[in-house]
Amino acid sequence: MELDLHDRVVVVTGGARGIGAGIANRMVAERARAVVLDLDFPDGVPDDRVGIACDVTDAASVQGAIAEAVDRFGTVDVLINNAGILVEGAVADLDPARFKACMDVNVGGVFLASQAVIPVMQRAGRGRIINAASFAAIVPSVGSAAYAASKAAVVQFTRVLASELGPWGITVNAYAPGMVPTTLNGFATMPQAAQDRLLDTLSLRRWETPDDIADLLVFLASDAAGYITGTLIDVSGGKLATQIPAKAYEAAGR
Repeated sequence: MELDLHDRVVVVTGGARGIGAGIANRMVAERARAVVLDLDFPDGVPDDRVGIACDVTDAASVQGAIAEAVDRFGTVDVLINNAGILVEGAVADLDPARFKACMDVNVGGVFLASQAVIPVMQRAGRGRIINAASFAAIVPSVGSAAYAASKAAVVQFTRVLASELGPWGITVNAYAPGMVPTTLNGFATMPQAAQDRLLDTLSLRRWETPDDIADLLVFLASDAAGYITGTLIDVSGGKLATQIPAKAYEAAGR
């Protein structure tokens, strides 16, 4: 089965670095026209994509960025709401401003970008909106109240929007990555014992890569996923699929 994204206009929020940059790279490799939205572009913008400065917490900034993408390419076929921040801390000690910032970016950004592309996709009678949730929306961790709550909100937002946009043939789905090492979380630079404790929660015992996520997103962006909507897809490597997945590796003589 060929998943043809040739000339599809794909907007990736938070796409200048980290996982978002990996997703944008993959969309370019699939011959899509990638439009990257981010606050800034510290490494510049590669020639094979368009970069637009955008603050996903600001309605005017988001509307302007989507309008610029439409002016350039005529439409938006796929919106990938990747932009997000990680806020950690016990509820008793959490700065209310940090909690609000987490909600503004992780939930508000999804709302504003989705709202901006809806009329574009309705006119076209088709479209894909794909939202970054997290495994934290399924099983949260101690100290992750703000982040987990924001990602759980994204899941419910996705479900409602999927039904609202069904009459126009627009699908809306969310995905739940597991553990991708980034500068934000520092997984890969932790002491080995700390890494092992995290890796022991995975049925596929390795760190996730942006390509693991992009494999799913290419499918969801394609025509092959036209009858999948309103769902959360777990792409975490079987994180906590069982209570102690490490037992299988011990039995296999890891």
